[in-house]
Amino acid sequence: MATHNAPDANNEPFLRDLRLFCIVARRASFIAAAHETGISPAHVSKRIAMLEAMLGARLFHRTTRRVSVTAEGENAFVWAQKILRDVDGMLESIGGHVDADPRGLLRIATSLRLGRRHVAPLLAQLRREHPGLEVWLELLDRRVDLIGEQFDLDIRIGEVEEPHLIATRIATGSRVLCAAPSYVARRGLPVQPADLAQHDCLLFRERDQAFGVWRLQAPGRTATVKVTGPMASNHSDVTRQWAHDGFGIIMASVWDVADSIRAGELVRVLPDWHHPADVWAVTRARASASPRMRVCLDFLRTHLAQGPYALASTLDDRPGDTAGDRPDAATAPA
Repeated sequence: MATHNAPDANNEPFLRDLRLFCIVARRASFIAAAHETGISPAHVSKRIAMLEAMLGARLFHRTTRRVSVTAEGENAFVWAQKILRDVDGMLESIGGHVDADPRGLLRIATSLRLGRRHVAPLLAQLRREHPGLEVWLELLDRRVDLIGEQFDLDIRIGEVEEPHLIATRIATGSRVLCAAPSYVARRGLPVQPADLAQHDCLLFRERDQAFGVWRLQAPGRTATVKVTGPMASNHSDVTRQWAHDGFGIIMASVWDVADSIRAGELVRVLPDWHHPADVWAVTRARASASPRMRVCLDFLRTHLAQGPYALASTLDDRPGDTAGDRPDAATAPA
């Protein structure tokens, strides 16, 4: 590959074919990849065949209905993503301009409900504004290994404990306790945190929480309670629905239950107590310096604080509120 024209490296046939291969692998379709790239399906098939010939490996299983990645293709996909990230990083670091439109792939992870309700629509809006960006979003109710799983960004709720990662607070928040009126009518309300041990608590394995242990704060006080209950899940939608159905008490982020509490479908339990749960954007040190990452973080920080997909940090917040409208809003550090 020629090296005298580095700013145009993105247009070299090999790198172009690697990008096309990654699109086909993600879409599992030559036709979908053709629509995304604006070329014909026949040309997509031809370029992939040429890449396979060059690598000496079959990258896809092809049938009349679908395309699936082979074992060799899975290995090639990992390498291709690494190569393309490195090339994009080099071009951004050496040949990029401050006012240049960001480009390249962003691999992002976040939790299910936060991702589906807030992050996914914002990333769609981000890409409309910056069409040079590619987005791969995974919704996982577990803590991810940024380095091992090759994510660029993890949007997580709660404390960041890994010292080798860079964390940027993009929204303030807290978790509160709540239950359906039918549960309260049947079992009553706890008066103090220790009373939770005598109640049915709906357990969900949060990304940052020890399973079955709720750590709560109130002005001048803290409490750690071992909670139990007859129902538990690793899926946040499941435990939230169980709470609505009257099966027990949940601890959930304010932004996730604010509408249900306003509608009377859930009521607060121990309203003086909460669990701090700010929203953090977590990156590797190397990834944090890229222009596409800075654009993404600035966009999320702005639009999670205001607009239709903003996160409610108190029960008084409603979609469209801005951070400045909130009397208790804190300015998150960069």
